[in-house]
Amino acid sequence: MRVNWDYIKLACLSVAVVGLYGFADHRSKQKKVEDVTIKFVGENNLYITEDAVNKLLIQNYGPVKNRDKEQLVLNTIEEVIQSNAMVKNAQVYLTVNGELISKIVQRKPIGRVEGISKFYLDDLGERMPLSKHHSARVPIITGEVTGKTLEDAYVILNYINNDDFLRKNVIGIHIVKEGKYQLRFRMENFVVNLGGVENLNEKFKNFMAFYAKASKDLSLADYAIVSLEFNNQVVCTKI
Repeated sequence: MRVNWDYIKLACLSVAVVGLYGFADHRSKQKKVEDVTIKFVGENNLYITEDAVNKLLIQNYGPVKNRDKEQLVLNTIEEVIQSNAMVKNAQVYLTVNGELISKIVQRKPIGRVEGISKFYLDDLGERMPLSKHHSARVPIITGEVTGKTLEDAYVILNYINNDDFLRKNVIGIHIVKEGKYQLRFRMENFVVNLGGVENLNEKFKNFMAFYAKASKDLSLADYAIVSLEFNNQVVCTKI
């Protein structure tokens, strides 16, 4: 009987590779976490600090550094970080060098509600608590705050943030009642009666035409109220 040495060599090589892989995997699991790195992704990184994240992990998961890698449950660590009200998303992974890296996206406030309850409205239209680390420079929302009026305020803020002039100049939204909203501007004394959130593009187009003409005429200071509530027109009340 002729022995096929090629098959035997291949089988031995396969066993050796599997053995080495198993040994390396076992050694890898026995290694400890050498370091923990917190990375904040994007520009909006003001509302929670690296120290706060580390404290959150210790309180809710236990110490991570010098812990056996096989003891870590990365999904659970992500859930712990995302439980913080300032965190929008978190991604956690281990490097081959034993470094635990957490990439965190913080939430972005676009408005601040001032009333009995004080909180931010974020870029997804959700309530976001105030931060002890930073106060966002966003339009102030006052008046009759309800679920529906907050939804409308979110629509208005989204429009404002997509327009360079409005984003720089609108400093407040006052909710008179559902369907009746007022805007306050940084450099002007007049109040803009916006009405409801329907036809915002047409309303602001008319407003910009009025503003350009009144600026040219040096008459902006003459007005107390600028109303955009009526179809395709701007109605002004002088001081």
